Amino acid sequence: MAADAPGTLPVQLVEQPRLQKLKEMFISKFGSAPKFYVRAPGRVNLIGEHIDYCGYAVLPMAIEQDILIAVEPVKTQVVQLANTNSLYLDFSTSVNNIQINKTKPQWHNYFLCGLKGIQEHFGLNNPTGMNCLLDGTIPPSSGLSSSSALVCCAGLVTLRANGKTLSKVDLAEICTKSERYIGTEGGGMDQSISFLAEEGTAKLIEFSPLRATDVRLPSGAAFVIANSCVEMNKAATSHYNIRVMECRLATKLLSKSKGLDWKKTLRLQDVQTKLGVSLEEMLTIVEEVLHPEPYSTEEICKCLGISLEELRSQILSQNTQDVSTFKLYQRAKHVYSEAARVLEFKKICNEAPANAIQLLGELMNQSYISCREMYECSCPELDRLVDICLQFGAIGSRLTGAGWGGCTVSMVPTDKLNAFLKNVKKAYYQTDVQRLPLENNSLFATKPGRGALVFVEA
Repeated sequence: MAADAPGTLPVQLVEQPRLQKLKEMFISKFGSAPKFYVRAPGRVNLIGEHIDYCGYAVLPMAIEQDILIAVEPVKTQVVQLANTNSLYLDFSTSVNNIQINKTKPQWHNYFLCGLKGIQEHFGLNNPTGMNCLLDGTIPPSSGLSSSSALVCCAGLVTLRANGKTLSKVDLAEICTKSERYIGTEGGGMDQSISFLAEEGTAKLIEFSPLRATDVRLPSGAAFVIANSCVEMNKAATSHYNIRVMECRLATKLLSKSKGLDWKKTLRLQDVQTKLGVSLEEMLTIVEEVLHPEPYSTEEICKCLGISLEELRSQILSQNTQDVSTFKLYQRAKHVYSEAARVLEFKKICNEAPANAIQLLGELMNQSYISCREMYECSCPELDRLVDICLQFGAIGSRLTGAGWGGCTVSMVPTDKLNAFLKNVKKAYYQTDVQRLPLENNSLFATKPGRGALVFVEA
């Protein structure tokens, strides 16, 4: 068994109504029973937004909502995918010819990312076919990582079906890389927490090398997720990939100004590491080197001493070729200040002072202001929702996930929780006919859940 591989749990289906129902649906769909089930959870990021792809640590926890797949390996080399939600159409393909369409982020393409990642890692020449039925409880495009949970789930399904084993860390790294097949340049937080999460604790996730440290959240406060009901699909939007590029360009300009080898410096954290300075000192350097006005491509070329052709072919990604201006000062300022807030959040959780909840709430609020003002990844509905949450008793509230829609996460004193839920429902969901039918799945308190698992019938 690979060191620290995802667990396999024997279960009595009678005690698991959701698995039992999935099994019955599987039999009616495919005419035979599943051999095993795989679950991968969504996540909520408590603090540390848009900094994982810059190399910095983040602080998420897994949630109860998940992707669950019933699986039967088959002799034919065909993967048949079906979904319990009839909005998502069936799909089948040969396992030897995986085509992932970047232009259409349909649900099955995320499954294919995980499948292809495992196939390529092991160089599987003769991968096994599978019948799979998927059931998801994570609201799609909500910033709770439904797409990455699906990639992770598919990776673990493929691993198990082909009789292979890997550690959780290896699986997380493979699934992070393989999600790029669909055009998402993520930093690895979502896949890491989906595999490395443990019940009862949030995690500080650090990268290069990937590792996870327990962070005990204060008792006396609940974390509440509220969905703005504005959908944001990462892979289908250029916003996210432009931010990734703005951070890369800021990295290049900061490196060059400090005499570093800017061509080999890729992430904002690399600049800090090479200079051997603190995050506070990096913020001073940003003030000295970068200007708040947007940079044109011409100015970037001039600063780096390269041609527009070199910028396009060597630095800009495929989906940022036509962008003409980039905000570098604001993005770098957000990243370095947010990285410092993550470390401060962990420190407060560890030291547990009497006013811990107040201090953590302030950090969450600062994070939100930076996301809104410096990273510009909020939207009017998220702004309204954060205001409502703070008005009705949240000590801290911020957007979570990429932003531009999706969810907020709020820290609420346990004794105010019921009143908070009631008031937020009334103020945000019951005032809008579109949100009204969504209110039950859109607002909930959550506890840190466990990571990806395989279930077999006992």
